[in-house]
Parts: sequence; structure tokens; C-alpha cells
Amino acid sequence: MSRFSKMQVLNTICDVGIVPIFYHNDIETVKNVVKSCYKGGVRIFEFTNRGEFAHETFGELNKFIAKECPDLILGAGSIIDASTASLYIQLGANFIVSPMFDSNTVQIVNKRLIPYIPGCGSILEVGVAQKSGCDLCKIFPGDVLGPNFIKNIKAPMPWSMLMVTGGVKAEEKNLKSWFDAGATCVGLGSDFFKKETIENKEWDRIKKMCNDTLMTISRIR
Repeated sequence: MSRFSKMQVLNTICDVGIVPIFYHNDIETVKNVVKSCYKGGVRIFEFTNRGEFAHETFGELNKFIAKECPDLILGAGSIIDASTASLYIQLGANFIVSPMFDSNTVQIVNKRLIPYIPGCGSILEVGVAQKSGCDLCKIFPGDVLGPNFIKNIKAPMPWSMLMVTGGVKAEEKNLKSWFDAGATCVGLGSDFFKKETIENKEWDRIKKMCNDTLMTISRIR
């Protein structure tokens, strides 16, 4: 069961401005990454469903967060169907993220009052998702669509809340381009968690990057 209400999740995403996105098959590595992000000021985190027994890692991670990072909101990403969404909701997911919109998944999350953030690559897809009750839509892949795509959605649909994921960089120029275009928040994955950083267990580096990125976003917004 989720520990945070739908409004708490959405408000936190809007306030923080970044959603770290990460997966690793080693639970201790994931715990260290999450704790570093938490120490760096992050209060929302997306664990992606991408490896063998990922749901088991998620369940253990959620128990760890409840004790060690009580204010952190944990969600599940790369969820492509309703059955997988149900599994992660049972394990305590506070929000569900998908690479595309799925009509069956939206029924599950709406029934449980959990935010569903589906991937959208056209203004039609954003409109369909909003009509189905999705408050926040994931613009994916961001590096392919570009900041002008955000502007072109916000022009006729200024109420739209959009999270850009895919190719977003933790650099002021790149971040500014997305927020200036009207993005609500950004998802940061591979550029945020460098392979060598994880392999070398540079947890303080992750903490600093989170803190620096939050300060940058606060400044440019």
C-alpha cells in the first residue's frame, strides 16, 4: 500500500523538479544510491522495472526507505501493463510511470488514487492521457522531441503538466531549455548516474550532483 496520497506525490514532483530514475540488480547498490539522493535533497525516486526479479528488489527497497528515508516517495517505472502495475502497487509503489499510455493500467491506478505518468510522444497522446485522468504526462523520448515540442503543447493546452524524460542532462543550459519551454519537471537517469560512479561507489558524488541540480533548477525556475 502506498504511504503517500496522490496530491502529496504530485505536489512533491512539482516542487522538487527532478525525478531520479535508476535500476540495479544489487539491492545494496540501490540502497546507497537512494540514500545519497535523499541526503542531496531529493524527495522522489523512480525505480525502473528492467531486470530479473526487479519487483523483489523494489519491495526490499521500499522497506528500507520507510525506515531510512521516511520522506522519500518511491515509484515504479517502465511499467507497460496493468498486471505489472498491480504488482508494484501491492509492493507499495506511490506512483506508476510507463513509456506509453495503457488504458488498462490507467483503470488500476485511478481506482487506487495513485498517479499514473504515461509516456506521450504527440499532442493527441497527451490529450487522451489527460482525458483518462492523468494529471502528469511523461514526454518521451525528450532528446528526440525537443523543447519546442513542449512549447507547442503548452500553447493550446497551457494547463498541461509535463515531465521530460530521455536525454535530459544535469547541466544548467540543458535544464533551462526544458523549464523555459514549460516543463513541470524532468526525469534524470543515465546522465545522472554514470556507470563509473556506480562502479566506484562514489556515493558522495551522487549526493553533490543532486544538491547542485536542485539548486540549479531553483535558480532557473
